[in-house]
Amino acid sequence: MLVSSQAQIKQHNGVQSAGLRLRCPQCFSAIGYLQDEDATPLDCLICGSRLACEHGIWRALLPEAVDRYADFVRNYESIRAAEGRGSTTAGYYLALPYQDLSRVHTSQWALRARTFRYIEQKILPRIATLTHNKLRILDLGAGNGWMSYRLRSKGHAPVAVDLLANDQDGLGAARHYKQKLKTLFPRFQAEVDNLPFASGQFDLVIFNSSFHYSENYEKTLAEALRCARKDGMVIVADSPWYGDEQDGIKMLAERRAAFIKHYGFPSDALKSLEFLTDRRLESLEQRFHIQWETHEPYYGIRWHTRPLLAKLRGRRAPSRFRIYGAKATK
Repeated sequence: MLVSSQAQIKQHNGVQSAGLRLRCPQCFSAIGYLQDEDATPLDCLICGSRLACEHGIWRALLPEAVDRYADFVRNYESIRAAEGRGSTTAGYYLALPYQDLSRVHTSQWALRARTFRYIEQKILPRIATLTHNKLRILDLGAGNGWMSYRLRSKGHAPVAVDLLANDQDGLGAARHYKQKLKTLFPRFQAEVDNLPFASGQFDLVIFNSSFHYSENYEKTLAEALRCARKDGMVIVADSPWYGDEQDGIKMLAERRAAFIKHYGFPSDALKSLEFLTDRRLESLEQRFHIQWETHEPYYGIRWHTRPLLAKLRGRRAPSRFRIYGAKATK
Protein backbone atom coordinates (compact mmCIF):
# COMPACT_ATOMS: atom_id res chain seq x y z
CA MET A 1 0.00 0.00 0.00
CA LEU A 2 1.22 3.52 -0.81
CA VAL A 3 0.63 6.23 1.74
CA SER A 4 1.07 9.96 1.52
CA SER A 5 0.98 11.06 5.13
CA GLN A 6 3.66 10.66 7.79
CA ALA A 7 0.91 10.03 10.33
CA GLN A 8 -0.07 6.89 8.45
CA ILE A 9 3.33 5.27 8.91
CA LYS A 10 3.29 2.66 11.64
CA GLN A 11 6.23 1.88 13.84
CA HIS A 12 7.28 -1.76 14.22
CA ASN A 13 10.04 -2.96 16.54
CA GLY A 14 11.61 0.48 16.49
CA VAL A 15 11.89 0.56 12.70
CA GLN A 16 9.73 2.31 10.13
CA SER A 17 9.26 -1.05 8.43
CA ALA A 18 6.54 0.68 6.42
CA GLY A 19 6.74 4.10 4.90
CA LEU A 20 9.99 4.09 2.95
CA ARG A 21 10.10 7.65 1.63
CA LEU A 22 10.79 7.86 -2.08
CA ARG A 23 11.86 10.71 -4.33
CA CYS A 24 11.66 11.22 -8.07
CA PRO A 25 14.96 10.29 -9.76
CA GLN A 26 14.30 12.94 -12.42
CA CYS A 27 13.51 16.12 -10.46
CA PHE A 28 14.18 14.85 -6.87
CA SER A 29 10.72 15.84 -5.62
CA ALA A 30 8.97 13.77 -2.95
CA ILE A 31 6.96 11.08 -4.70
CA GLY A 32 5.34 9.11 -1.86
CA TYR A 33 5.76 6.35 0.70
CA LEU A 34 6.22 2.67 -0.02
CA GLN A 35 4.76 0.00 2.25
CA ASP A 36 5.45 -3.73 2.11
CA GLU A 37 5.31 -5.26 -1.38
CA ASP A 38 2.99 -2.78 -3.07
CA ALA A 39 3.48 -2.53 -6.84
CA THR A 40 1.28 0.45 -7.70
CA PRO A 41 3.16 2.84 -10.05
CA LEU A 42 4.14 6.22 -8.64
CA ASP A 43 3.78 9.33 -10.79
CA CYS A 44 5.70 12.48 -9.96
CA LEU A 45 3.29 15.41 -9.68
CA ILE A 46 6.07 17.85 -10.55
CA CYS A 47 7.75 16.46 -13.68
CA GLY A 48 5.42 13.61 -14.64
CA SER A 49 8.03 10.86 -14.40
CA ARG A 50 6.79 7.40 -13.43
CA LEU A 51 8.38 4.99 -10.97
CA ALA A 52 7.07 1.56 -11.95
CA CYS A 53 7.37 -1.88 -10.37
CA GLU A 54 7.95 -4.85 -12.70
CA HIS A 55 8.00 -8.40 -11.32
CA GLY A 56 8.62 -7.05 -7.83
CA ILE A 57 11.50 -4.75 -8.83
CA TRP A 58 11.12 -0.97 -8.84
CA ARG A 59 12.66 0.49 -12.00
CA ALA A 60 14.33 3.73 -10.94
CA LEU A 61 16.77 4.15 -13.85
CA LEU A 62 16.11 7.17 -16.03
CA PRO A 63 15.95 6.43 -19.80
CA GLU A 64 19.32 8.06 -20.37
CA ALA A 65 20.83 5.93 -17.59
CA VAL A 66 19.43 2.76 -19.17
CA ASP A 67 21.22 3.68 -22.40
CA ARG A 68 24.40 4.67 -20.58
CA TYR A 69 24.69 1.40 -18.68
CA ALA A 70 23.50 -0.87 -21.50
CA ASP A 71 26.97 -2.01 -22.61
CA PHE A 72 28.17 -2.47 -19.03
CA VAL A 73 25.14 -4.54 -18.06
CA ARG A 74 25.30 -6.66 -21.20
CA ASN A 75 29.04 -7.35 -20.81
CA TYR A 76 28.83 -7.90 -17.07
CA GLU A 77 25.93 -10.34 -17.38
CA SER A 78 27.68 -12.35 -20.10
CA ILE A 79 30.85 -12.58 -18.00
CA ARG A 80 28.96 -13.61 -14.89
CA ALA A 81 27.06 -16.26 -16.85
CA ALA A 82 30.33 -17.59 -18.29
CA GLU A 83 31.74 -17.75 -14.77
CA GLY A 84 28.86 -19.95 -13.68
CA ARG A 85 27.19 -17.46 -11.36
CA GLY A 86 23.74 -18.23 -10.02
CA SER A 87 21.62 -21.34 -10.07
CA THR A 88 18.21 -22.71 -11.02
CA THR A 89 17.57 -23.99 -7.49
CA ALA A 90 16.45 -22.01 -4.45
CA GLY A 91 18.78 -23.93 -2.17
CA TYR A 92 21.81 -22.30 -3.72
CA TYR A 93 20.63 -18.78 -2.82
CA LEU A 94 19.32 -19.71 0.61
CA ALA A 95 22.74 -21.11 1.58
CA LEU A 96 24.68 -17.94 0.69
CA PRO A 97 27.09 -16.63 1.77
CA TYR A 98 28.03 -19.47 4.11
CA GLN A 99 27.93 -22.21 1.50
CA ASP A 100 28.47 -22.17 -2.25
CA LEU A 101 26.47 -25.21 -3.28
CA SER A 102 27.66 -24.82 -6.88
CA ARG A 103 31.28 -25.21 -5.65
CA VAL A 104 32.36 -22.85 -8.41
CA HIS A 105 33.30 -19.76 -6.37
CA THR A 106 33.79 -21.24 -2.91
CA SER A 107 36.75 -19.05 -1.93
CA GLN A 108 34.98 -15.84 -2.91
CA TRP A 109 31.87 -16.73 -0.94
CA ALA A 110 34.03 -17.66 2.04
CA LEU A 111 35.44 -14.11 1.96
CA ARG A 112 31.95 -12.62 1.70
CA ALA A 113 30.81 -14.76 4.63
CA ARG A 114 33.63 -13.56 6.87
CA THR A 115 32.95 -9.95 5.95
CA PHE A 116 29.25 -10.32 6.71
CA ARG A 117 29.87 -12.08 10.02
CA TYR A 118 32.18 -9.26 11.06
CA ILE A 119 29.63 -6.59 10.14
CA GLU A 120 26.86 -8.53 11.87
CA GLN A 121 28.79 -9.19 15.06
CA LYS A 122 31.04 -6.14 15.42
CA ILE A 123 29.35 -3.21 13.68
CA LEU A 124 25.57 -3.68 13.71
CA PRO A 125 25.34 -3.93 17.53
CA ARG A 126 27.10 -0.57 17.87
CA ILE A 127 24.61 1.13 15.58
CA ALA A 128 21.68 -0.58 17.26
CA THR A 129 22.66 0.69 20.70
CA LEU A 130 22.56 4.24 19.40
CA THR A 131 19.07 3.94 17.93
CA HIS A 132 17.08 0.74 18.19
CA ASN A 133 17.50 -3.00 17.74
CA LYS A 134 16.06 -3.24 14.25
CA LEU A 135 17.76 -1.16 11.59
CA ARG A 136 16.79 0.24 8.21
CA ILE A 137 19.70 -0.70 5.93
CA LEU A 138 20.48 0.23 2.34
CA ASP A 139 22.22 -2.63 0.51
CA LEU A 140 24.05 -1.08 -2.48
CA GLY A 141 25.28 -3.60 -5.03
CA ALA A 142 22.91 -6.20 -3.64
CA GLY A 143 23.23 -8.61 -6.57
CA ASN A 144 20.96 -11.59 -5.93
CA GLY A 145 19.99 -10.12 -2.56
CA TRP A 146 21.80 -12.54 -0.25
CA MET A 147 22.81 -9.84 2.27
CA SER A 148 19.35 -8.29 2.35
CA TYR A 149 17.93 -11.77 2.90
CA ARG A 150 20.22 -12.38 5.87
CA LEU A 151 19.47 -8.96 7.34
CA ARG A 152 15.71 -9.42 6.88
CA SER A 153 15.94 -12.81 8.58
CA LYS A 154 17.40 -11.03 11.63
CA GLY A 155 14.49 -8.60 11.77
CA HIS A 156 16.12 -5.62 10.08
CA ALA A 157 14.54 -3.62 7.25
CA PRO A 158 16.90 -3.81 4.26
CA VAL A 159 16.38 -2.25 0.84
CA ALA A 160 18.29 -3.87 -2.05
CA VAL A 161 19.70 -1.82 -4.93
CA ASP A 162 21.54 -3.02 -8.03
CA LEU A 163 21.88 -2.33 -11.76
CA LEU A 164 21.27 -5.98 -12.60
CA ALA A 165 17.69 -7.24 -12.48
CA ASN A 166 18.05 -10.69 -14.10
CA ASP A 167 16.81 -13.88 -12.44
CA GLN A 168 20.17 -15.64 -12.19
CA ASP A 169 22.55 -13.15 -10.67
CA GLY A 170 20.53 -9.96 -10.25
CA LEU A 171 17.63 -8.69 -8.19
CA GLY A 172 15.23 -11.12 -9.85
CA ALA A 173 16.96 -14.02 -8.12
CA ALA A 174 15.72 -12.71 -4.76
CA ARG A 175 12.37 -14.36 -5.49
CA HIS A 176 13.85 -17.53 -3.99
CA TYR A 177 13.97 -15.93 -0.54
CA LYS A 178 10.18 -15.85 -0.43
CA GLN A 179 10.41 -19.46 0.73
CA LYS A 180 11.83 -18.25 4.04
CA LEU A 181 10.62 -14.68 4.41
CA LYS A 182 7.08 -13.64 5.22
CA THR A 183 7.60 -10.38 3.34
CA LEU A 184 10.32 -9.88 0.77
CA PHE A 185 12.52 -6.80 1.07
CA PRO A 186 12.05 -3.94 -1.44
CA ARG A 187 14.23 -4.15 -4.56
CA PHE A 188 15.24 -1.21 -6.73
CA GLN A 189 17.08 -1.14 -10.03
CA ALA A 190 18.91 2.15 -9.69
CA GLU A 191 22.31 3.77 -10.02
CA VAL A 192 24.17 4.51 -6.79
CA ASP A 193 24.76 8.11 -7.87
CA ASN A 194 21.03 8.80 -8.15
CA LEU A 195 19.09 6.85 -5.55
CA PRO A 196 15.26 7.15 -5.44
CA PHE A 197 15.11 7.63 -1.67
CA ALA A 198 14.42 10.70 0.41
CA SER A 199 17.29 11.97 2.52
CA GLY A 200 18.22 10.93 6.04
CA GLN A 201 16.25 7.72 6.63
CA PHE A 202 18.77 4.84 6.71
CA ASP A 203 20.60 3.77 9.84
CA LEU A 204 23.24 2.08 7.71
CA VAL A 205 24.28 2.24 4.06
CA ILE A 206 26.46 -0.68 2.92
CA PHE A 207 28.43 -0.76 -0.30
CA ASN A 208 28.26 -4.51 -0.78
CA SER A 209 31.38 -5.24 -2.85
CA SER A 210 30.32 -2.36 -5.07
CA PHE A 211 32.03 0.93 -4.16
CA HIS A 212 34.94 0.28 -6.54
CA TYR A 213 32.53 0.26 -9.52
CA SER A 214 32.02 3.98 -8.98
CA GLU A 215 33.32 6.37 -11.65
CA ASN A 216 33.46 9.20 -9.13
CA TYR A 217 34.00 8.31 -5.49
CA GLU A 218 33.00 11.76 -4.24
CA LYS A 219 29.68 11.71 -6.08
CA THR A 220 28.90 8.15 -5.02
CA LEU A 221 29.75 8.69 -1.36
CA ALA A 222 27.83 11.99 -1.29
CA GLU A 223 24.67 10.15 -2.35
CA ALA A 224 25.14 7.46 0.30
CA LEU A 225 25.70 10.07 3.02
CA ARG A 226 22.59 11.93 1.85
CA CYS A 227 20.48 8.81 2.37
CA ALA A 228 21.93 8.07 5.83
CA ARG A 229 20.33 9.62 8.89
CA LYS A 230 22.33 11.89 11.19
CA ASP A 231 24.83 9.74 13.10
CA GLY A 232 24.02 6.80 10.85
CA MET A 233 26.89 4.96 9.19
CA VAL A 234 28.22 4.25 5.71
CA ILE A 235 30.25 1.07 5.18
CA VAL A 236 32.51 0.18 2.26
CA ALA A 237 32.98 -3.59 2.25
CA ASP A 238 34.85 -6.00 -0.03
CA SER A 239 36.40 -3.41 -2.32
CA PRO A 240 40.06 -4.04 -3.23
CA TRP A 241 42.70 -1.85 -1.56
CA TYR A 242 46.30 -1.34 -2.64
CA GLY A 243 49.11 0.22 -0.67
CA ASP A 244 50.63 1.53 -3.91
CA GLU A 245 48.58 3.16 -6.67
CA GLN A 246 50.84 1.59 -9.29
CA ASP A 247 49.92 -1.93 -8.14
CA GLY A 248 46.27 -1.11 -8.74
CA ILE A 249 47.05 0.28 -12.19
CA LYS A 250 48.99 -2.88 -13.05
CA MET A 251 46.04 -4.99 -11.90
CA LEU A 252 43.73 -3.10 -14.26
CA ALA A 253 46.08 -3.66 -17.22
CA GLU A 254 46.33 -7.38 -16.42
CA ARG A 255 42.60 -7.74 -16.12
CA ARG A 256 41.93 -5.83 -19.32
CA ALA A 257 44.26 -8.15 -21.24
CA ALA A 258 42.66 -11.24 -19.65
CA PHE A 259 39.14 -10.09 -20.51
CA ILE A 260 40.06 -9.42 -24.14
CA LYS A 261 41.63 -12.87 -24.36
CA HIS A 262 38.76 -14.78 -22.75
CA TYR A 263 35.68 -12.73 -23.66
CA GLY A 264 36.70 -10.66 -26.68
CA PHE A 265 36.16 -7.28 -25.04
CA PRO A 266 37.86 -5.24 -22.28
CA SER A 267 36.32 -4.75 -18.87
CA ASP A 268 35.94 -0.99 -19.22
CA ALA A 269 32.42 -0.27 -20.45
CA LEU A 270 32.32 1.97 -17.38
CA LYS A 271 35.34 3.99 -16.29
CA SER A 272 35.14 2.54 -12.80
CA LEU A 273 37.86 3.50 -10.35
CA GLU A 274 38.19 -0.19 -9.41
CA PHE A 275 40.26 0.06 -6.23
CA LEU A 276 40.99 2.01 -3.07
CA THR A 277 44.19 3.49 -1.69
CA ASP A 278 44.92 5.37 1.52
CA ARG A 279 45.27 8.56 -0.50
CA ARG A 280 41.85 8.14 -2.08
CA LEU A 281 40.25 7.41 1.29
CA GLU A 282 41.96 10.41 2.91
CA SER A 283 40.69 12.64 0.10
CA LEU A 284 37.12 11.53 0.87
CA GLU A 285 37.66 12.22 4.57
CA GLN A 286 38.69 15.79 3.83
CA ARG A 287 35.91 16.38 1.32
CA PHE A 288 33.08 15.19 3.58
CA HIS A 289 34.54 15.89 7.03
CA ILE A 290 34.27 12.24 8.02
CA GLN A 291 36.68 9.86 9.67
CA TRP A 292 37.09 6.32 8.39
CA GLU A 293 37.29 3.45 10.84
CA THR A 294 39.33 0.59 9.39
CA HIS A 295 38.33 -2.98 10.22
CA GLU A 296 40.42 -5.97 9.17
CA PRO A 297 38.57 -9.29 9.46
CA TYR A 298 40.76 -12.37 9.36
CA TYR A 299 40.22 -14.06 6.00
CA GLY A 300 42.46 -17.05 6.65
CA ILE A 301 46.13 -17.88 6.35
CA ARG A 302 46.04 -17.98 2.54
CA TRP A 303 44.84 -14.38 2.28
CA HIS A 304 47.14 -13.29 5.08
CA THR A 305 50.26 -14.57 3.31
CA ARG A 306 49.40 -13.39 -0.22
CA PRO A 307 51.51 -10.19 -0.05
CA LEU A 308 54.58 -12.11 1.14
CA LEU A 309 54.23 -14.80 -1.53
CA ALA A 310 53.82 -12.18 -4.25
CA LYS A 311 56.95 -10.39 -3.11
CA LEU A 312 58.96 -13.63 -3.07
CA ARG A 313 57.80 -14.40 -6.61
CA GLY A 314 58.63 -10.92 -7.87
CA ARG A 315 55.03 -10.03 -8.65
CA ARG A 316 52.99 -6.92 -7.94
CA ALA A 317 51.37 -6.70 -4.53
CA PRO A 318 47.89 -8.29 -4.49
CA SER A 319 44.80 -6.44 -3.35
CA ARG A 320 43.75 -6.55 0.26
CA PHE A 321 40.23 -6.39 1.64
CA ARG A 322 39.18 -4.31 4.59
CA ILE A 323 35.95 -2.80 5.89
CA TYR A 324 35.77 0.99 6.07
CA GLY A 325 33.08 2.67 8.12
CA ALA A 326 32.27 6.33 8.65
CA LYS A 327 29.60 8.13 10.64
CA ALA A 328 27.32 10.37 8.64
CA THR A 329 27.58 13.95 9.85
CA LYS A 330 24.84 16.38 8.83
